[in-house]
Order: sequence, then C-alpha cells, then structure tokens
Amino acid sequence: MRHLLLFLILLLSAPVSAQPTPPDTRMLLPVPVQANWGKSRFAVKSDFTWQVFTPTQTPETQAADSAVTEAVERLVLPTLLPGKAGTPSRRRASPLPTAALVLQYGRPGNLLTVGDDESYTLRVTPMGVALNANTHLGILRGLATLRQLAQPTKQGLSVLPEVDVVDTPRFPWRGLLIDAARHFMPVAVVKRNLDGMWATKLNVLHWHLSDDQGFRVESKLFPRLHQVGGQGQFYTQRQIREVVRYAGRRGIRVIPELDMPGHATAWLAAYPRLASNDSVYGVSTRWGVLNIAMDPTRETTYSFVDSLLSEVTPLFPDPYFHIGGDENDGRQWRRNPRIVAYMKQNGFVTDKGLPDKHALQAYYNQRVLAMLVRYKKQLVGWDEILGPGLPTSAVIQSWRGKKGLYDAAKAGHQALLSNGYYIDLNLSAASHYSPDPLPQDAPLTPEQQKLILGGEATMWAEFADSVIVDSRIWPRAAAVAERLWSAGTVRNVPDMYRRLALFSPQLETLGLQHRKAPAQLLRQLAGSPAAVPPLRTLAEVLEPVKEYKRHFQGFKYTTQTPLNRLVDAAPAESDVARTFGQLVDSVLVPANGRSAAAFQRHLKTLRAQLQLWKNNDALVQPTLQQNPLLKEYAPLSTNLKTAAALALERLTLLEKGQVPPPATPAAALKQLEALKAPAGQAELAVLPHLRRLVEAK
Repeated sequence: MRHLLLFLILLLSAPVSAQPTPPDTRMLLPVPVQANWGKSRFAVKSDFTWQVFTPTQTPETQAADSAVTEAVERLVLPTLLPGKAGTPSRRRASPLPTAALVLQYGRPGNLLTVGDDESYTLRVTPMGVALNANTHLGILRGLATLRQLAQPTKQGLSVLPEVDVVDTPRFPWRGLLIDAARHFMPVAVVKRNLDGMWATKLNVLHWHLSDDQGFRVESKLFPRLHQVGGQGQFYTQRQIREVVRYAGRRGIRVIPELDMPGHATAWLAAYPRLASNDSVYGVSTRWGVLNIAMDPTRETTYSFVDSLLSEVTPLFPDPYFHIGGDENDGRQWRRNPRIVAYMKQNGFVTDKGLPDKHALQAYYNQRVLAMLVRYKKQLVGWDEILGPGLPTSAVIQSWRGKKGLYDAAKAGHQALLSNGYYIDLNLSAASHYSPDPLPQDAPLTPEQQKLILGGEATMWAEFADSVIVDSRIWPRAAAVAERLWSAGTVRNVPDMYRRLALFSPQLETLGLQHRKAPAQLLRQLAGSPAAVPPLRTLAEVLEPVKEYKRHFQGFKYTTQTPLNRLVDAAPAESDVARTFGQLVDSVLVPANGRSAAAFQRHLKTLRAQLQLWKNNDALVQPTLQQNPLLKEYAPLSTNLKTAAALALERLTLLEKGQVPPPATPAAALKQLEALKAPAGQAELAVLPHLRRLVEAK
C-alpha cells in the first residue's frame, strides 16, 4: 500500500491547474462537479494494462471487484483500444502500481442503500490514469467518465486529454422507466439500455411490468397471470434475476412496478374474481385510460395480492416496490351497489355523504403497504396515492406536476419528479433539460428539500416497440441524466446539445440501436438503395406529433399495430431542423453584432439546405406514391418544397440587403401556417425556423 500511495503522490504531483475553475465541459456528459484541464495528454498504447487495489477480500469485495472488472473489460477497454481489447485480460495483479490505469476504492458500495457514496476523482496525466473512490460505485461512475474522454487515433488506439475530475451526484435517485407491459421488451433490449444508463450515470431502472395490455412476470403461484395476462410474452423468474444481476454489476438498482388497483385489465383477464363487476375481460388491445379496477372490498383480493407479493418481492432485492396507483377514477366502484354499500358502511364518503373513491383507494393502498412492510419493502406510488392517512414511509412519484412533489415533501414523504421527464411525448431534449426537482425557488424548507430523492425519465411504450424504443429513449434521456447528476447551475442548452451530439455515437458502441434501427426501417420503406437518400432527407426533418396526439388523428392504434411507418423512422427530435434553426438565428443577428464573412457563409449554407429541400420533392414523390405505407406522407414532402421556396425568396432579399414589400411577408406567413397540418401522425419540424426566416425584418 505504501508503494501505491507513492505512485499516487507522483501522479498528483504535476498539477493540471493551480486553482479550481468552473468546469470546462468539453465532451463530458453529465457535467462533473469540477474538471480542470491540462495541455498534455495520455497516449493509450497497444500494451495498455490496468489494475485495481481493493480492501481486504470478502464475498462483498469479490462481488464489487468482479463488477469493476466487467466494466473495465467490457465497457471501457473497447473504447480505449478499438478492435484490440479482446482477450487475454489486460488486468495486472502486481502489488505495485505498474499499470497505465490504476483504480482504488475503499469499500464495496451498498447498492440497496439510497444515497450511498458514488463520488470519485479521476486524474489523467501523461504518465497514466488514476481513478479513486470511496466505494466501487464511485469507480463505476468514474469509468463512465473515462470512457467519454477517449479520442481515437489513426493507429486504432486512443488518447486521453490531461484532466483532473472531482465528481459526485446531486441526487441519489436518477432513474429511467422502461414500459415492458404495453410493448414487451426482450431481455436483450433491457440489457443494452442498462448499458446506456451506466454510461449516463443513471442508477435506477424502474421496470413497468404490468398494465391493461400485459402482465410480464412469471408467477408459479398464479400461472394464468403470465399465461393469459402476458399472452406468451413475459419474463421468467430466471430472466428477472439475470436482469437484476446485470443491472447491479453496473451500479443500477431495479425497482419493479405492478400497477394496481387500476391499469389492471391483464390481471382481471387471468383471474376474473379480482374484478369490481361481473364482466369478463380479455387483455386490452387498445390504448388509453380504461378505468378498469380491482375490487378493493373483497378480502380475497388482498389475499391474492399478498400471495403474489410473497412470490415476486424476493426476485427484486431492492427495498423499494412500486404499486402504481394512478389513473383510476373509481367509476366501476361507484356503479357497483355492493361496493357503494361497503364504502358507506366503512365511512369512505365525502362530506356530503357521497361515495369517495379516494378514501377507498387510500384504504387499498394502506393494506398493500402493510403487506410490503412484512416483505421488508418500501412502497412507491404515483402522486394519486398521496392523501390523508398514507404513512410517510410511502414514496411519492409526481407525474402530474411540481405541486404533487412539493405536497408530498411537505407531508413528510420522500418524493421523485417525473413531470417534465416524459420522454415518450417526443418533446425536445431542451424541454426535458429545464425541469429541476429542486429549483432555487422551491417552496420547501431545508429539511423538506432533503426528502426530494431525484427523478426519473419515463418511457411509456404505446408508440415504441422493441425495435424503435432505443430511438425514443436516446440520446434525449441523457439530458435528464445530466439534470439529475450535475449541479443545478449547469443549464447551458446549446452546450448540452453540442455534447449530446458527441455522446450519441458513443452510445452506439455500447450496442444501442437508436440510430441503427430507424435507418434500417428507412431502408425497408425505401425499397431500393437509390430511393433511400431522398426519403432520408424528408424523414430527418419530420417528428412524430407531440404528446399523445397520435391517438386522435384518424388512425386507430392497437397493441397489434405495426410500428413500421415513416413516423416511426422519424426522430423524436430532429437534429437537422434544430441545427437549421441555429443557422437561421445566426443570420438574423443585427449587423453590428456579426462579421460580414460569417454572415455570407451562413447565407450560403442556408441557401444550399433550402435548395436541397425544394428539389427533394421531385426525387421522393415516386417512392411515396408507390408504397402504401408512405403515400400518406406525400403532402408533407410537397409542403416542405413550398416552405423552402418561400424561405428562398426571403433569403434572396436578405442577401441583397432588401426589405420585402409590405404585403409579401403576411402572404408568405399565411401559406406557412397552412403547411403546419400533420400527416401520418408526423409534422414538419423545420417550419417554425422557416417562419422566423420569412418574417425577419
């Protein structure tokens, strides 16, 4: 150990900078607490080796050491040594710190303790790399940072910039919800997204495993749950343990959600005795809020849930268990005379003596909470469960707004924010980057602020199957990851997008298919290699309509609807449209705030892009007309041509320094407004930027 300390002293002896400075973000995402950059670099050579110094060997230390080894060998070395990592292992067991990469941690981290130490320090000098942490969890977080530093060389190796990083997370709960109930997500899909979570320092997988459209957990006590409710698509108990283990080795907790008492049609299809009426249900094939709920007045319902929990809770070591509890308006309870009588008999009524569904559901929640306590679990639920009488041990996840988050903390509950982080809505990364669980003006006392654990990005899967789900999560989820890890003062949106563009290709090297899958779908739709470029030109400026508008635009979706149309190949957020918007902004800067050369260069680039869009319609229309899956998008291509032509007219005047006649902008804007109509549940993402160009004075 004395030799190790000497090595670290030598490594730290050449300070990268004399004084700590605000972090220069470079390529890092999330932004660390502190990053001081030097001018030199460390060259990774073909004989690169690494070693780790751990505490006294125990079973816990061995498990932590194994997780660190896997992260280095499988996730980091392929980036440091592209094509050369492979076998044999590059780990060295020398008692002296002789390797190029030296890791050291003080103890195994306790993954099941929320808030256990994830801090780390990372030092890169021309002599080597030192990564130190109090726990192995910190090592895993530091390795994700190290991976981002690697810059490939022409020799097939890499270099690392000289840097001194000090880092720790802002919030202890940084999650991603993956909905495997509405569309089943095979184990391979879950695993590769866990790798993406590791890379962005997200540390909680919220696994949504039951809903109206599916029950995805194998139950040996109640096999019809997965046989009928899962419709042949479910996770075996062995697979669940495999995913939990895989996640744990990446420093990620797994929290299951079995939604109850609403969103329970799949339960009732399998076991009708749980229902609140005499109807017989099939697993739902349609989307939406069905308001079909379990009967909370029968003891047989509670004995069933208790038995199921006794079987399922051991599969998930995490101390938290999510019961959903959302979107049940109680209509089935109010329409059942027997349930209404029960509510009145037990005082579950309003001040006016009317049946109170909130009181009845609160009773249900308390019964289930007591079960979970017996199984040493802490209940988590959506913000609808918050109310009088709910024990403060329940964790509230707020999806309807900040009010639920703050009300929960004021009532003494730990709380999580998901409102603003619904990445399934196809909103921009910037819109998810802005919401903060604890902004400076949060109306909470210091003690109440401590109850805000963090937040979760949520990927509901009505419009995302296992093929395209990666493209609906990444890279935008990384913006949420940064909001939950980095300091609240890190809010530079353009810089976030710059780093997101650097980070997105890195995700592909982990196996994520957020770019590959849409590209493959485009090739299938195009039908021939020659037809791909014009179709791509159109697709890359399209976005799916926002929020849940796809439900209401003349196309009826069910669980069996293939997600194989152009709207599914289009990006959730168009990088091409956003970049074009930045270019428009640059030419609209007042003349005294820009250089003439840059202005002319940007005008030339704008003209080339607009001309491309204008000409593309003639190239892509034959493909759109020939394929029944593409024909509905023909109007969008025509609209893009028209909008580009209008913008080109205005650009010509800008180039000449002329002002358009008074009536011209108004007429052009009226035309642009008419072009906003979506088609095929997709819309032209570039139109707002074209409008700014046309209306420029």
